[in-house]
Amino acid sequence: MRQIYSDIIQFRGSHFDYGLMQGRQIKDSLIVENRKKQWRVRKPKFIIDPQEAKAAICAYAPGIWDELLGIQEALGWSLEAVLQDFGGYRTEYKKSGCSTITGAGYLIRNYDYHPKTYEGRYTLYQPSDQGYAMIGPSQRVSGRMDGMNEKGLAMGYNFMHRKLPGDGFICHAIGRMILETCQDADEAADLLKEIPHRHSFSYIVYDRKQTSYVIEATPRHVEVRAGNACTNHFERLEHENRRVLDDSLERMRAIRRAHQAETDGYRAFRLLNDTDQGVFSDQYHNWSGTIHTSAYFPNELKAWFALGGDQEPAEINFAEWLEGKDLAEDRMYGEVDTDLGFVHMDENVK
Repeated sequence: MRQIYSDIIQFRGSHFDYGLMQGRQIKDSLIVENRKKQWRVRKPKFIIDPQEAKAAICAYAPGIWDELLGIQEALGWSLEAVLQDFGGYRTEYKKSGCSTITGAGYLIRNYDYHPKTYEGRYTLYQPSDQGYAMIGPSQRVSGRMDGMNEKGLAMGYNFMHRKLPGDGFICHAIGRMILETCQDADEAADLLKEIPHRHSFSYIVYDRKQTSYVIEATPRHVEVRAGNACTNHFERLEHENRRVLDDSLERMRAIRRAHQAETDGYRAFRLLNDTDQGVFSDQYHNWSGTIHTSAYFPNELKAWFALGGDQEPAEINFAEWLEGKDLAEDRMYGEVDTDLGFVHMDENVK
């Protein structure tokens, strides 16, 4: 068992200035040094055309492009290098886990992946130029793996497979676009039908009206269904599923046995975060160990966050933060049962 942490990043201002601040933060960090080493070990399996990437990003969320330019200025990198690490367009993705549930006023999500990809950055951002304010952990700095925006739209995504990838955006870039541009679950569903998808994921979105959709998305098809639970298999696009689904089906059975839509948020959180409930995963070496559990409460604009299992969540009042009250804390801590290195904490993580 080892202690890990996530830094809390708070910022109000333009997207460019937000990117500039983030670039300065990570310029000499372990995150950047380890990413460089990881690229030496595995060669990119994609092509980056900056003009094509710019057109794709600006068509849906132009503020994110400005943020990337701010990161570029702070790091002094080429645009191609920034897009490779932080752009979220045409990127490879390993297998992972993840479980997400919604209920009476909440969305709760386990993020299951490999520690060497985890950046340990929990962000609160209020733009001054365009887009909605948002809260949630970041991935590849500009992306979001789950989160909630000022309109009370909450989002998480679950990996399905990497078969037959297409040209398009990957999960964390799509998650950021949902929070940046959509005010409710219906707008999120419309966005996911429109944008190009690189890989196959399910996105679960939940809003203040208690509308809960599971949106099954591949480069070929997008299906929207009402639902309040999702693991790592499609229910509509069954022909797109992986052959081996045992772990995903087992977690779904555990959720359905224990979870009811009217369950209160704390009991739902315990279902996902407790290590003896059949949902939390310790498969870190297999790219699917639970690193954090997030909870979002759209009507209250509050968020919970916990690193590792069997934890009491830290509570963040996003509504107060939107009114200008900064958080006093700058870091959150937890414990994870693994000896693997974390990209933001350890040297030579490849």
